[in-house]
Amino acid sequence: MRDKYGNNEKSRHNFLSQFEEFVIEGKGTEGPWTGEYNENKKDGAYICKKCGQALFRSDDKFDSQCGWPSFDNEISGAIKRLPDVDGVRTEIVCSNCDAHLGHVFRGEGYTKKDTRHCVNSVSVDFIPEKLESGIYEKALLAGGCFWGVEYYLKKLEGVVSITSGYTGGHVKNPSYREVCKGITGHAEAVKVVYDPLKISYEQVVKNFLEIHDPTQLNRQGPDTGKQYRSEIFYLNDYQKEIAEKLLNILREKGYDVVTKLTKASEFYQAEDYHQDYYFKNGATPYCHSYTKRF
Repeated sequence: MRDKYGNNEKSRHNFLSQFEEFVIEGKGTEGPWTGEYNENKKDGAYICKKCGQALFRSDDKFDSQCGWPSFDNEISGAIKRLPDVDGVRTEIVCSNCDAHLGHVFRGEGYTKKDTRHCVNSVSVDFIPEKLESGIYEKALLAGGCFWGVEYYLKKLEGVVSITSGYTGGHVKNPSYREVCKGITGHAEAVKVVYDPLKISYEQVVKNFLEIHDPTQLNRQGPDTGKQYRSEIFYLNDYQKEIAEKLLNILREKGYDVVTKLTKASEFYQAEDYHQDYYFKNGATPYCHSYTKRF
C-alpha cells in the first residue's frame, strides 16, 4: 500500500531498538514500574512508537498501581482487540500497524468505564498536545541552539508539537550542563511531530535547511562546539531517502554542505525551561534566520 505521496507505507514505519522489537514485534512485556510513562501526569496524547497513530489521551489515563500506564478509553478506531495466545487475556494492538501495546481488562472497578488498557511505555511515544485521531509523524533535527530551530519550525502549518532535547551521543539522560561541556557526544536537537496530511517530511526538512546555515561545521552563528552541529537523524528509510535528495540538491547548487545524515538513536527531552523558550520569553532567535535555498 502506498501513501498520498506515492511511498510504500511500510518504509515510513520507525526503526525500533532491540528492546522495542522484543515488545512491539515479539509481543514481549517491559517490567512493572520500569516504563517511562507509568507515572507521567502531563497533558497530551500517546502515539504508536512504530507508525505514529494516535492511541490514547492523557484525560483517559489513571493510576491503577499495576506498574504500567493505564487508560480507561482509547481514541476511536485506534485499537484492535485480539485473543491472547494464553487463551485467557485480550491483547491490544495498534489498528494501523499491529504493533503490540499490551492487554485490556474489564470488571476491575478502577473507573466508571470499568476498563483498563494496560500499556507498555516502550510501545508508545508521548506528545504534549491533545491530538485528534490519525497518523502523526516525527522528525529529529539538529541545527545549532534548539531554541531557534524550535521557534521557526513551530510556526509551520501542520506541525503540532516540538520538543527540545539531546540526541546522537553516548550519555544516557544528559543534562544541559553536560551537553554544553561537549563531553556527551549529543547535539542540541528538536523532535518535530507533524500531521503528514498537512505538511510533508520533505517540507519540514526544507524549512530546517533554510532557517540555519548547513555549511557551518560544528557551530551556528556565535555558538561553537559539536553540540551545535547540523545533523538530520532519520527514523526510517523514507526519511533517509528524502534527506539525501535535499542535501544533494544543495550541493548541486554550490553549497558546501556539512550537515550529517545519521540513523536516529534515543532522544532525551531537555529541561522544562528550554521548552518553548522564545515563546515564553518574548525574544527572537540570535543565530537563526530564514534564507531561501530551494
